Amino acid sequence: MAVDLSPLLALLQRGPVTVLTGAGLSTGSGIPAYRDAQGQWQHPPPTQHQAFVRDAAVRQRYWARSFVGWLRFGQAEPNVGHAALSQLEALGHVHTLITQNVDGLHQRAGSQRVIELHGSLSQVRCLGCHTGYGRALVQGWLSALNPQVDPLRPQAGRTAPDGDAHLHDGDIAGFNVPDCPACGGVLKPDVVFFGDNVPKARVSEALQAVEDSAGLLVVGSSLMVYSGFRFAELAHRLGRPIVAVNEGLTRADDLLAAKLGGDCGEVLRATCDALSPQGCSAPA
Repeated sequence: MAVDLSPLLALLQRGPVTVLTGAGLSTGSGIPAYRDAQGQWQHPPPTQHQAFVRDAAVRQRYWARSFVGWLRFGQAEPNVGHAALSQLEALGHVHTLITQNVDGLHQRAGSQRVIELHGSLSQVRCLGCHTGYGRALVQGWLSALNPQVDPLRPQAGRTAPDGDAHLHDGDIAGFNVPDCPACGGVLKPDVVFFGDNVPKARVSEALQAVEDSAGLLVVGSSLMVYSGFRFAELAHRLGRPIVAVNEGLTRADDLLAAKLGGDCGEVLRATCDALSPQGCSAPA
């Protein structure tokens, strides 16, 4: 491939690194990125945490869009980039994988030490009693309450990286949202919405991983949101080299030792091929 892999290979050969992944890695699995190559938002504004908590209409809109979007999102499969990171971990090159994604594809590809910074869409939690439910179970409740909505009907536009389908207001009106069967409370996906904070213990674990590793590899993230950018800031303060594999701008461009363009999956595949005697296998 045309991309010069030498800065990335040099980083990995220093010792195990922490990897931070963003939506750009999952585009190869059919899940679109939040931002374009210039770092500009390319979706309608995402759901805000406080609005979801206080406004039933916001919850109705969210769950209607999520009900439709879940079919495509939930069927996504790990791509070659996820597989390559799993193999690089097995080879001892990856200390910890921090992901901003909520799709669970790293674990499905075989990565073991994964910190899901923003949670996972595969789980739903009650804001009242904190009971957890699998997303597939909640999908069944949504379906039973809304027989008028066919999630296969081509009413949905693009799906966002958080599984949110683009629907018209007419498709949302009359959508019924289930309450928690245990206490009647509000059900929310177990993810960090915009305007909410990543749990402190999770942040501390991720920061410690950066401190304990030989460098930071950023894959498919513009780092425009501070919850991800903070790890580049820390690595820079510690004198750890930072390499990014990303198309377009990142917020940390002036902190990087190197940035590799090109498709994330293909760059990681080539890197794995260069470091593994067996080469990079296809995702399971």
